[in-house]
Amino acid sequence: MTRTSILLVDSDLRRRAAISHCLSGSALHVEPFEDAGEFVARNPREGIVLVHDDGQAIAPLLDHMGSTGNWLPIVAFAEAPDARRIVEAVLQGAVDYLSWPFDAQTLVDSATLAESRAAAMSGARLREAVARSRIERLTRREREVLAGVADGLSNRMIGEKLSISPRTVEIHRANMLNKMGANHTSEAIRIAIEASLIN
Repeated sequence: MTRTSILLVDSDLRRRAAISHCLSGSALHVEPFEDAGEFVARNPREGIVLVHDDGQAIAPLLDHMGSTGNWLPIVAFAEAPDARRIVEAVLQGAVDYLSWPFDAQTLVDSATLAESRAAAMSGARLREAVARSRIERLTRREREVLAGVADGLSNRMIGEKLSISPRTVEIHRANMLNKMGANHTSEAIRIAIEASLIN
């Protein structure tokens, strides 16, 4: 295995140091980042992103990858993660999930798996991951309005269905477009389709 860069995104200094030390004799080279903001600022072009899953770190990384068009495989980790958290991370776009603490061999195996999955994934996977991260910004009501829009319903019809006024639907619709970064309703529907939210 060639020397692979592990782009470690973790706010905990001790854990970053422990992971770097753990991998010091392996084929993996660690580049530490304190948070997603530092990762975005340095904008690495290659490597495997190993991110501590605090519930907020994966989405900004995917947003950044979506805006730059440079998708890097993400391996998430947490201490004793529950099944729901793992599923959520994978749905967001992680290709693997590890339980901390882990040893060097576990991470080497995960990196190999991430590289093979990354090679098999196309731009469609990136678009889906980015679309899902955009959809996750929406409130429950905004998602309901998006579903109504996708069904071709007018503001009045959506309002009747949700027992709210057409003006309130209009406000939710504007907020939905803004949060999704969509200029038009058709673009919001496309994003929802890419996120596999609607058929």
